[in-house]
Amino acid sequence: MAEKLTAVKGMNDILPPESARWEWFEDKVRALMRRYGYANVRTPVVEPTALFVRGLGEVTDIVEKEMYSFTDSMNGDQLTLRPEATAGIVRAMVEHNALYNGPLRVWTMGAVFRHERPQKGRYRQFHQIDVEALGYCGPDVDAEQILMCRALWQELGLVEGEDVRLEINSLGQADERRQHREALIAHFEAHASVLDEDARRRLHSNPLRILDSKNPAMQSIVESAPQLMSFLGEASLAHLNAVRAILDAAGLAYRVNPRLVRGMDYYNLTVFEWVTDKLGSQGTVCGGGRYDGLFEQLGGKPTPAVGWGLGVERLLLLLEAVGPVIAPPVPDAYAVIPDAAALPVAMCTLQALRAAGVNVQMHAGTGEGRGSMKSQLKKADASGARHALIFGADELAQNLVAVKSLRDGSGQQVMQPLADVSGWAATLQSLT
Repeated sequence: MAEKLTAVKGMNDILPPESARWEWFEDKVRALMRRYGYANVRTPVVEPTALFVRGLGEVTDIVEKEMYSFTDSMNGDQLTLRPEATAGIVRAMVEHNALYNGPLRVWTMGAVFRHERPQKGRYRQFHQIDVEALGYCGPDVDAEQILMCRALWQELGLVEGEDVRLEINSLGQADERRQHREALIAHFEAHASVLDEDARRRLHSNPLRILDSKNPAMQSIVESAPQLMSFLGEASLAHLNAVRAILDAAGLAYRVNPRLVRGMDYYNLTVFEWVTDKLGSQGTVCGGGRYDGLFEQLGGKPTPAVGWGLGVERLLLLLEAVGPVIAPPVPDAYAVIPDAAALPVAMCTLQALRAAGVNVQMHAGTGEGRGSMKSQLKKADASGARHALIFGADELAQNLVAVKSLRDGSGQQVMQPLADVSGWAATLQSLT
């Protein structure tokens, strides 16, 4: 026997019935995007490595430690499995001059890859929902995206403030961050003996990331570090206050967290995270913000932009932790076909029903595998279907099909003519 092969560590299969939860969630997302006017885009899973080095920043955890990068054996190109979606979307917009006719609201859904230690809620291949408003500079779009997240939580049955809560901050503009950066370096240099190896390495290249340290020994100097909010100019503060005014008017509670930073270098002005206490250390459910400089970094014209990303696996874990129960889909009807001789008529009838919009599952198998009428009816009941369609010899001899109720407790059985499939298809749909 050949050796059994298994999936790569941290890259998981999604099988029924779990896949039904994914489909349910994806349907909610698609409906939400349509309501907000966001169009779907799809970009390659493999991109040039330089895209992420330039876009995310060389001194970031993703670029330094987490990217799956390789050399194309055919032509020597340096390639990377995408670790996030925003850079690829911006690359596509620049490459195709997609904003020529004006701003765009877009979204995508798909797999991303990071070489991390696999743990619950954090995998090496995981899936993201990514939402971007490209070409919009106003705080109104920042607020719209935050409120869009809130609408998604409501659709999913999550309780705002209990299951998820919002934190916001402003990273200001480049000159304000430079002043803050100098103050941070001076502060951390004065406490150099307390810095761990990672913080010392980033002290002069990306000191803002030190504020995100989870090292308990460094928390006191992180807490006493200069806050970027103190360096924000009038325009940056006005932008943040305009976002807050909209959130306040919408009755959305939030906390201004001056220590909130994001993992990529491209952010400016508004940043936000939706967090939870119900997943242990995996507290961030969704995060995003404004990144007005990324287009220019990737060779495009200066273009304002704002977006957010959501980890699907982590969100589904949260739904599992708090409810609601997501029932797997069930067929409208289950076809019971005791005799193989009835298969030609039965299958043609089922095809007509499906074409009319009825979800029908057929009991498959031949010979002994087909099972008795009684065993097939048990399978019909176990499927969750509301009706069994019985293609028995007596019924077919009269050009009829027996439709048996399985869910109302009556067990009522009604004969329907084969010649009127469309008629009783409509009846089945009205009853399900």
